[in-house]
Amino acid sequence: MAPVEANIAAAPCRTRGSGPDARLDRLVEAVQANCHITDARHARNMTMCTYLLAMRELYRWELGAAPTANLPQADVGPWIARREASWAAFEEAEYRGLPLDGGVVDPFDVEAVNRSLIPCNLVYGAGIGRFGKPQFFLGDLAREEWRDGVRILIARREYARDLAPAPAALRQDTIYVRIESLRQALWERAEAWDHRRAHGALECALNAHGFHSDPAAALASMVEAETETLILHEVGEHAAGVSLSLAWERMLDGFVERRAELLARAVRDHLADCTVTLPALVARGASASIHFWFAGLEGLRRELFPRVCCAYDCWRRGDDGHALVAAAADGTVHWKRVCDTVLALAGHGGSDAERNIAALATAGATRL
Repeated sequence: MAPVEANIAAAPCRTRGSGPDARLDRLVEAVQANCHITDARHARNMTMCTYLLAMRELYRWELGAAPTANLPQADVGPWIARREASWAAFEEAEYRGLPLDGGVVDPFDVEAVNRSLIPCNLVYGAGIGRFGKPQFFLGDLAREEWRDGVRILIARREYARDLAPAPAALRQDTIYVRIESLRQALWERAEAWDHRRAHGALECALNAHGFHSDPAAALASMVEAETETLILHEVGEHAAGVSLSLAWERMLDGFVERRAELLARAVRDHLADCTVTLPALVARGASASIHFWFAGLEGLRRELFPRVCCAYDCWRRGDDGHALVAAAADGTVHWKRVCDTVLALAGHGGSDAERNIAALATAGATRL
């Protein structure tokens, strides 16, 4: 097993003042320790299939192997066993403060951390993800953008990360996009498709990027295109958050019932994509990204929004996206109304409220 520190061995030498800056190593160690703590506490909540896939990809990352490289399969199982055994030392540990200029900073005080790191072309992210799992990462800053008053920080190579990283996240008024994690996620989907060769939206997306003739070049092209889709979605999430107020985030943080959280996240995703993502992709003629969006429309999100699937069929038959734009326009109104219903139910409090929210998944009036 390659230790975590191997991931920074080839990093560019950063200096601050005179001499090499060894403080990066200490910062990486602290962030990675927090990643181990959150994994130790929450990894068992994943389904077995998702867990094993995530562990395999974490092993790949620690090994420093490219997404397209074959892993030494005989080594993966023993590495997982060692990692699981090591979690015993982290499960009850407190999250570590981060060593920065001027002292130690709370690991969830992202703005304070990034005030120190962004001038050094580093970016840090932390927050609460799905089902209450804290997530952390540290990486090189590729670029910074602003859109509609929202700050966008795009990370490339990552020096510290936890299990199953989110390729993008919105924290207050800042969007974090993680190129390395996105590349990994896209390759996993392409690799899974390559085993089955199923017809559908994902096949169309991969064909649009030339996956069959040059998988590596296709992966680079997909990363560039889907970085923009992620940004659009998170801009939509920000717009949705403004309309829903902080009460929505407080509600998510308080969920105990997983089905209620899944429903709430699905309807807000639809609100974000109907408000921003889908109209923008159609306006830009981003055919490959439209295929990718529908390839990712699975499970509850697909069940809730059958109209958009019909609109996709119309688009594929050559209607120039008119049905998609109309579905998105109606969806903006519909999903806002459903989100308001979720908030109203949550306001009653207690387990009955969460059961009632979860029940919306099968309510006919919820679907569009």
